[in-house]
Amino acid sequence: MSSPTGPSSGLPVRMPRPRQPGRHRRPEPVTAPEGAPALVLAVPGSPSATSRGLAEEVVSIARSELPGLDALIGFVESEEEEFPSLTEVLARTVPPAEETAEPAGPPPVVVPLLASPDSGYLDIVRTAVRDSGSEARITDVLGPHPLLAEAVHVRLSEAGLARADRARLFTVATAADGIVLGTVGGQEAVQAAGITGMLLSARLAVPVLAAALDEKGSVADIAARLTEAGSQQLALAPCLIGPELPEGLLAAGAEEAGCPAAEPLGSYPAVGKLVLSAYMAEVGITPQQPPQGAQVR
Repeated sequence: MSSPTGPSSGLPVRMPRPRQPGRHRRPEPVTAPEGAPALVLAVPGSPSATSRGLAEEVVSIARSELPGLDALIGFVESEEEEFPSLTEVLARTVPPAEETAEPAGPPPVVVPLLASPDSGYLDIVRTAVRDSGSEARITDVLGPHPLLAEAVHVRLSEAGLARADRARLFTVATAADGIVLGTVGGQEAVQAAGITGMLLSARLAVPVLAAALDEKGSVADIAARLTEAGSQQLALAPCLIGPELPEGLLAAGAEEAGCPAAEPLGSYPAVGKLVLSAYMAEVGITPQQPPQGAQVR
């Protein structure tokens, strides 16, 4: 039997921790403001159950970082009812034209699920916004960014191609001493991936050069440049999330370079955080910072 104040078993009762005053207090968590626009994740590539699962995981990460976030998923190239197209998803957010309609909420914010610029996909996204009748705003792509370099590093370490932690002194026998950082989407994408590559090079202390997986001879040329510079054990690392990567292209790139390859970034937590960061920057939501001089534990 328990009393009104708690169980009578003698077990300790878990009580909420009091909020610490002053310099040691934690920042209040940020939540989505009331009436904030929806986030629409624009997923490139041929839609599939795999890409849908990845997109759902990315959206879940964003929601966990910003409680109350209204997030939707639209597939850029979908023609199947099973996978709602970006145009269809955006059209649902457009208010009806009747005079009696309730005041419309703010137009949604579209975040392309791309690590690097791809003019072809971005043109399709802009067309989808126009065709939907929506006044949605489109954010920049997710990279270049240090968090993408972190994600590539993790995927390389998972494949046994890099040390998992820069602080550790042990070596990995199969660690690469030269990285081909693969992307798709033309020279603008290669340039953006090259910036992420410089950040990755600083993490791994090995040379990293970007190559276009969808451009014939690009991977082989970059692999040759790394070999000529002294690299003896190469690895191919895609600076790509996954849905934008045509099937078989990564394997073909690895064969062209004559080296093993890591997996795409997928739903690594940094991807969800970058999607949310792009949305928050567009909407004007400022991440909560601890008080000046605070020691966050």
